[in-house]
Amino acid sequence: MMRVFAHISFVVLLSGAAFGQSTPTKPAFQIADVHVSAHARNPIMQGGVFRSGQYEFRQATMLDLIKTAYGVDPETVVGGPSWLELDRFDVTAKAPLVTSAETANLMLQELLTGRFKLVVHKDMKSMARFVLTVGNGKPKLKEADGSGEPGCYGQPPAPPSSDTIPLQVYSCRNMTMTAFAAALLRLAPSYLTSPVLDSSGLKGAWDFDLKWTMKGMLSLAGTEGITVFDAVDKQLGLKLEPQMVPIPVLIVDSVNQKPTANSPGVMTSLPPSPAPEFEVASVRPSPPGTQPGGGGLQPGGRFEVHGFSLLGMIRQAWDINTPPDEEIPGTPKWLNRGSPLFDIVAKVPAAAIASSTRVYDDDLRAMLRALLVDRFKMSTHYEDRPMDAYTLVADKPKLKKAAPSNRTGCKIGPSAAPRGLGDGPTTVATCQSVTMAQFVEQLQSIAPTYIGYPVLDATGIDGAWDFTLTFSAVNLNRAGGGGGRGGGPSAGAGGLSDPNGELSLFSAIDKQLGLKLEMHKRPKPVFVIDHIEEKPTDN
Repeated sequence: MMRVFAHISFVVLLSGAAFGQSTPTKPAFQIADVHVSAHARNPIMQGGVFRSGQYEFRQATMLDLIKTAYGVDPETVVGGPSWLELDRFDVTAKAPLVTSAETANLMLQELLTGRFKLVVHKDMKSMARFVLTVGNGKPKLKEADGSGEPGCYGQPPAPPSSDTIPLQVYSCRNMTMTAFAAALLRLAPSYLTSPVLDSSGLKGAWDFDLKWTMKGMLSLAGTEGITVFDAVDKQLGLKLEPQMVPIPVLIVDSVNQKPTANSPGVMTSLPPSPAPEFEVASVRPSPPGTQPGGGGLQPGGRFEVHGFSLLGMIRQAWDINTPPDEEIPGTPKWLNRGSPLFDIVAKVPAAAIASSTRVYDDDLRAMLRALLVDRFKMSTHYEDRPMDAYTLVADKPKLKKAAPSNRTGCKIGPSAAPRGLGDGPTTVATCQSVTMAQFVEQLQSIAPTYIGYPVLDATGIDGAWDFTLTFSAVNLNRAGGGGGRGGGPSAGAGGLSDPNGELSLFSAIDKQLGLKLEMHKRPKPVFVIDHIEEKPTDN
């Protein structure tokens, strides 16, 4: 992170009047389309790659745009309005083909200044970081001979027994301390909540091994358990400790929530692209025993998948988030979760490839929809039907009033299961300055395996709040954890958990937040299959 800011010079621009010169003008895009993104169930920024004279973002927050334009870590963007991480925008801009990535980012800075009236400045601020230093004794590291690819590679743990807990084991070879510090956040995410800075002073490259107990296993490991902090100390002779460190930051002074209108020539110069379709596609029934796989998009635009269930293809193409065991209306008897399976080999048009191995999610869905309509003669529609949907209500709220300095947002990520929550995959949502209305808007993104339709806020709780929600990433009520469909009408009150001690979303909201999710019938737009052929047309 320090290296990132080393490239951002703190320049004082002297007035042109003092020297009889005008201030240099930043490069700008030839034309740009900027508008608020359409609603998405799981909004994630896509794009941010300049290619073929075009710079495109989809579902980008203002924080996404700022971090890209200025080349900074989002954690070092400070201040700004509460919506900085919530509102999302689509940006499509044109520039000369010879434009470098660095110049394109300068153009993006100019666009944010012109269209959103963004004003920022650079400063220093003390922020929490983990710092790697040399311990009291001599470091227990072996000087590398320079051979082999540098990096830390996971090793298979020893087979578990009744009285031992497997360890996380990494072999690091030809690693500088700067590279090791940068890798630690990825290697031990359940322990480290912020980046690691190298202050060891050790030069050169080193070979070493490191092993520790997963954080969720510490209570079971007892005295045999070892944290990543103790492992770094005892096995490497180094110290890994949290500290407040002065960090270069980018402070958002002001920014408009609504961009200025597009220029009149945008629709002519950047007309909406037609829905993309595969240039050519082969669809064949999968041979018996085919395992799902294929790798998706490959360099050159080849798209290949094997053992792709037709029902899974439909769910992906129309972005259907209802639970897998909830039947799509109109589904014929021969179509189910396990069959039929198909192998697809197709060519993605060059215009739809955002990078060498990436297609925008909505473009891929459009291509799959077109394929299903063409090859399976599929027709569909939406209609409003009374469906089971959740309402959030207050019970005995356990919420902390938001700190005034916190920016609104929920950071969502997987984590090793915390102590007392079993050993399965766990989701941790850390929310700051969030109203209950904002919280229910994000629940589908936070818990997609549990929530099929938007949640209604009936808590009656005003104001903004800080809280952390930790629960099993797997819907326990559908994986043998009990409770029926989504936990039933009183899911929150039931406190459903599985025998391993893992908490369902409903239990977590009840126990950790003092709120409840209740189920009620509400009219919702429902996807309906009108017609689909069992066999695709010939290739």
